[in-house]
Amino acid sequence: TSINPAIVHGLLDDEFIPVIATIGTDETGQAYNINADTAAGAIAEALGAEKLVYLTDIEGLRSDVDDAATLLRKVDAARLEELLTDGTVAGGMTPKVRSCVQAVRAGGVAAAHILDGRIAHVLLLELFTDAGIGTMIVEELG
Repeated sequence: TSINPAIVHGLLDDEFIPVIATIGTDETGQAYNINADTAAGAIAEALGAEKLVYLTDIEGLRSDVDDAATLLRKVDAARLEELLTDGTVAGGMTPKVRSCVQAVRAGGVAAAHILDGRIAHVLLLELFTDAGIGTMIVEELG
């Protein structure tokens, strides 16, 4: 269960854009399908990436999934743990949120973002505006 960041850094240094398939193997060569969200978080952490960004089909995380007014613009890892525990975050969002929490808590990633990939220019709107457009996850608010 390890990631060799030197391979990715080497590709980036040579001006390649790595495309990473989330297939892993054990010591015997047995292949395993690894959850892509889990892998993305672990890779970002291993690379010491400034940001981890997930594009999905929701506007961001809400403290009440049925109330658009409860969109969490900025949230810390402890609050996300609560939302995971109480079932507010569930289903397909669970591995994304868990990987965000792990990445920011481990100290390798400064912030993680969950954005609605259906919105034109969503990355620019999140990263280059004061308010952002999705949910930003940090280790601690402050």
